[in-house]
Amino acid sequence: MQQPMYILAEGSQRTRGRSAQDSNIRAGKAVAEAVRTTLGPRGMDKMLVDSSGEVVITNDGATILEKMDIEHPAAQMIVEVSQTQEEEVGDGTTTAAVLTGELLAHAEDLLDDDLHPTVIVEGYTEAAAIAQDAIDESVLDAELDDDLLQKVAESSMTGKGTGDVTADVLAKHVVKGVRMVHEDNDGAFDRDNVRVLTRTGASSSATELVGGVVLDKDPASDNMPRSVEDAAVAVLDVKLDVRKSEMDTEYNITSVDQLTAAIDAEDAELRGYAKSLKEAGVDVVFCTKSIDDRVAGYLADAGILAFESVKKSDARAIARATGAKRLGSLEDIDEYDLGHVDSVSLRAFGDDELTFVEGGAAAKAVTLFLRGGTEHVVDELERAINDAVDVVVAAIDKGGVVPGAGATEIAIADRIRSKAAGIEGRKQLAVEAYADAVEALPRILAENTGLDPIDALVDLRARYENEGIAGIISTGRAGEIGDPVEYGVIDPAAVKREAIESATEAATMIVRIDDVIAAE
Repeated sequence: MQQPMYILAEGSQRTRGRSAQDSNIRAGKAVAEAVRTTLGPRGMDKMLVDSSGEVVITNDGATILEKMDIEHPAAQMIVEVSQTQEEEVGDGTTTAAVLTGELLAHAEDLLDDDLHPTVIVEGYTEAAAIAQDAIDESVLDAELDDDLLQKVAESSMTGKGTGDVTADVLAKHVVKGVRMVHEDNDGAFDRDNVRVLTRTGASSSATELVGGVVLDKDPASDNMPRSVEDAAVAVLDVKLDVRKSEMDTEYNITSVDQLTAAIDAEDAELRGYAKSLKEAGVDVVFCTKSIDDRVAGYLADAGILAFESVKKSDARAIARATGAKRLGSLEDIDEYDLGHVDSVSLRAFGDDELTFVEGGAAAKAVTLFLRGGTEHVVDELERAINDAVDVVVAAIDKGGVVPGAGATEIAIADRIRSKAAGIEGRKQLAVEAYADAVEALPRILAENTGLDPIDALVDLRARYENEGIAGIISTGRAGEIGDPVEYGVIDPAAVKREAIESATEAATMIVRIDDVIAAE
C-alpha cells in the first residue's frame, strides 16, 4: 500500500504553477525582443545563418522568426502569431510579435501583484474589444484612389531595403498591377494572379511590371522561333513521348522489315503530336511534362514554340492569364481549348533567358519583374513587394486605411484608458496594462528612429490630446512628432485589427498555462 504510483512515463518533466507561467512568459518575451529593433522604417536588419551556411539578411518579422528555428512551445506560439498575420494581411508581423511580448511582460507584472490569470485574460479580452472600436473610428474617410494606395504600399516597403526613392517607383508598379487584376476580373482578386520574379544584374529601379506571366524556361529546341505574336496557346499535362505499355512485355523482331516498321510506327506517333497541334492552330505549347527531342524537332519544323517541364504553378498562371484549358490528351483538341496572348518572346538577361507571356485574352495576370544587385537584395525586395501587394489588397477589400507611424496605437491606448475608468474590480488593472502594452509600439518606433522614447511618448500624448492625431515621422536621419497622414504614412486597418486579435489570443493562451508536462 506504501508503494509509489507512477502516472507519467519515466523521464517526463513537469513544471507547475508560477514556475510554468514564468518559463512561458520569459520565452515569449525573448522571441519578441529578437524582432523589437526591426520595427519601423529605421529598424535594423538581422543576419540569420543556418547550419549549412546559408545567409538571410532581413528585417521582416515573419522571416526572422521562421528562420530562427524556435523549439520552445510557448515561444512557438508567437511564431504562429506572425505567420497568421503574414497569411491574413501580409504585413504587421513584427508589430504582432512585439505586441504579444509586451502583453506578456505586463501580465507578468500583474501576476506579481497577485492578479489571477483569469482576471488578466478577462481584462485583456475586454481591452482588445475596445481597441477594435478605436481602430474602426480611426479609419480615414478618404477615397481609395491610386495615390492613397501608393502611400499604403510605400509605407509597407519603407525600411525594407528598397530605398526611399525606389520605394515610390515600386509602389506605383504594385498599385497598377493590383488594379489591373481587379478590373480585368470584375473586381474579384486572386492573389496568385500577381506574381513576382526576381533577377540579379541591375538596380532595383529597373524593376518593371509585365502584363502577363514571366517564366524561367528555355524552348524545348534551339530551332524554335524566339518570339510569336498574336499567339494561340495550348497548356498540356501530357507527355509528348512514345507511349509505353503498362505491362512488362517483350517484342521479338526477326527481320529488318519488322525493325523498320516499328521505327516508322514510333516516328509516326511522334509526328502525330506535332500534326495535331499544328492542325488545331496552336502557336505556343506549355507542357508540364517532358517532350521527346524528336517531337521538339517536329514542332520546330511546324513553327511552334514549345516549353517542357513547366512547373504546375506556372501552368496554372498561364491558363488563367490566357484562358486556355489544361489538357490531358491531344485527342479532339480544338480552338475552344486554346488560350490567346498578344506575344510570347524570349529576352536575354546576362547568361540567362526568360520567357515573357504578355497580353492574356481571357483573364489578367501580372508579373512584377524585380531587379537587384545581389541575391540578398532581390530576396529582401521580393519580401517587401509581396507585403506591399498584400496590404494594397487588404486596404481595398478589408475595411479601408488608418494613420500609420504609431498614431493608431496612440489612439487605441487613449481610448482604452478612458474606458478603463468605468470598469470595476481588479480587471481594470489588466485593461490599463493592455493600454500600456499597445503604447509600447510607438515608444519602440521612437527609439528605433533615434528619439528619446520617454520624451517622444509624452509629446505624442500631448499632440494627440490637442490635435487628435500624432505619430513618429521619420525624416532624413532623425525623427519628429507629426501628422502621419500629411506625410503619407498610411496602413490598412486590417493590419491593425489582425495584430490586436492574434496578439491578444496568443498572450491570453500563454498566461492561462499553469502546468507544463514534457515527455522525454
